[in-house]
Amino acid sequence: MISVRGLRKHYKVHKRPPGLKAAFRSLFHRDYTAVKAVDGISFEIRPGERVGFLGPNGAGKTTTLKVLSGLLHPSEGEVTVDGHVPRHREDAYLKKIMLVMGQKQQLLWDLPPAETFELNRAIYDVPREQFKQTLDELVALLELGDLIQTPSRQLSLGERMKCELAAALIHRPKVLFLDEPTIGLDVSMQVTMRSFIKAYTERYGATLILTSHYMDDVAALCPRIIVIDKGLLTYDGGLDALVQRVRPEKRVVFRLEKPVEAASLASLGRVVSHEPGSVVLQVPPEAVSATISRALSSLPVTDLTVENAPLEEVMSELFAENKARRAVASGEASP
Repeated sequence: MISVRGLRKHYKVHKRPPGLKAAFRSLFHRDYTAVKAVDGISFEIRPGERVGFLGPNGAGKTTTLKVLSGLLHPSEGEVTVDGHVPRHREDAYLKKIMLVMGQKQQLLWDLPPAETFELNRAIYDVPREQFKQTLDELVALLELGDLIQTPSRQLSLGERMKCELAAALIHRPKVLFLDEPTIGLDVSMQVTMRSFIKAYTERYGATLILTSHYMDDVAALCPRIIVIDKGLLTYDGGLDALVQRVRPEKRVVFRLEKPVEAASLASLGRVVSHEPGSVVLQVPPEAVSATISRALSSLPVTDLTVENAPLEEVMSELFAENKARRAVASGEASP
């Protein structure tokens, strides 16, 4: 469905020091620096896949999505989506995709979302009967109710984001590009959005590329992740495989009937956190059973769970590894 080969997107950025004198000088002479937003990445995504597209700020995630949606032209490389070249922006292609950015909106500020829905129906030439069926499904899945008749300026952020998604899906796109779709939403609204996105992709067999700094979004929706850093692809594979590679240790969480002394925990494993009613230990996978057995015999345990390391920590460690490798390669640090 999506094929990216050697994609590069480089910019020339004008830089100057502050001040009136520097501003005047820049009228006659400008200094430019090259910014490698995306620097030769390649990957393929099959129809119906849900893929997390991750990286730190400035990694090139949004730039890549804009190239895939046809908003930017690549400096080099080949990109196709369902057989189309995005930069040509053919009508047949634009009817197959959608791009939702959490910090942008298409809703008409002083009009109800229903007006935007009707506008998009006309733009994408959606048959009236299909439009009504799709809208009824979206209203039910997103629990929009009377919100679609309320002026957009009177809606909360979460309500607007639900309507933004509905507006973007009026034409039943086959490929979804979601850039931080849950940014700024509360926990319950994030859960609602994840459930809806998953339900939509499963119902219509749609392909999803998701960027998000909320790792719960990624864990709930994307079995596969692609990680880029400074424009370079650093990982492409299963989410579970990445966790096992970067942080194979397990977290054992014990709920306690009463507080225990810190000294009694030293022999069980590395203490991640210790509170009056709970303790979290980090232990190697092969030592989980033995640790649980010793803890049950020595601690007032009322409940326990075994978990992987938090995905936020896994990604943070991966980014730190990438940064260290770049430093070694550039000679800024010794190997």
